[in-house]
Amino acid sequence: MRRRHLLPLLAAPAIIGRASAQGRAITLVVPYAAGGGTDIVGREFAQIFSETSGQQVVVENRGGAAGHVGAVSVTRARPDGLTLLFAVSTNIVINPHLQRNDRADLSRQLSPVAQASLYQYLLVIDPRIPAQNLQELIAAGKASREGFTYSSAGVGSNNHLAGLLFAEAAGLRMEHISYRGTAPALQDVVAGRVTMNFSSPPPAIPLAREGRLRPIAVTGNNRLSQMPEVPTLAEAGLPGIVILGWHGIFAPAGVPEAEMDRLETAANRAIRDPRFARSLERDGLELAPQKTRAQFQEEVRQEYAFWGQKARELDLRAE
Repeated sequence: MRRRHLLPLLAAPAIIGRASAQGRAITLVVPYAAGGGTDIVGREFAQIFSETSGQQVVVENRGGAAGHVGAVSVTRARPDGLTLLFAVSTNIVINPHLQRNDRADLSRQLSPVAQASLYQYLLVIDPRIPAQNLQELIAAGKASREGFTYSSAGVGSNNHLAGLLFAEAAGLRMEHISYRGTAPALQDVVAGRVTMNFSSPPPAIPLAREGRLRPIAVTGNNRLSQMPEVPTLAEAGLPGIVILGWHGIFAPAGVPEAEMDRLETAANRAIRDPRFARSLERDGLELAPQKTRAQFQEEVRQEYAFWGQKARELDLRAE
């Protein structure tokens, strides 16, 4: 498996912003349970997007199948620009290849509007595990008769693939346990039912600061400014693995070009708003480099083709 990159609040729906004069609300689908990293960032984006688009924005959580359920639902929406997807990279370029009974090509059925963020992952463990650093964690895993477990937001999610890479590189036997989102996956680590999780930073940082999770390492090239004491995997003694993801806004294919232009402009204004940049920094993420939607589309196509080949080679499939 490619080691350099993995190219991947509230319980009720939130209504953000004021209705436009025409009353045309935008539904922004977050394809995970409420409270996870994508939900947190999506709601922060929606708050500002409601201002830059001049429309009401309704955030709707549609979890299941590592984000596939919510992503596919957007492909079936009317292509009028009123239903959008707030996705992570794996929703579009990895997970569709694992759904053997659903041959959706989301790289074609969804049209990129804008790329919002880039992020790495935070390896957190049950603090009851007697390991204070990565090498102690690996040693404890090798000594464990039962072996370790790791949770994820679903088969094909970045934290699932991060666990696969980590287990292979560390020489550990680990069982994968799939959930409907990062929030419930983390809660079972907190509860001691699962050993570890490779979480996006927003939901994991507060739990780590409260002592309910123990941070061990980050998966990028640099430490998180919010937790500078936590080393990278390479610094902790496991070089060669860099795991990154991104968030992006997508519309159903077929939205008129003029409406796509308007959405792209409004989305980029929200993304470049200093408030959004501050929220990303607070959450442990960073702004994605600004690019046209055509450039973003080409990146998505390349990543989709790459992971299609890898899924076949590794015989990855949804459970």
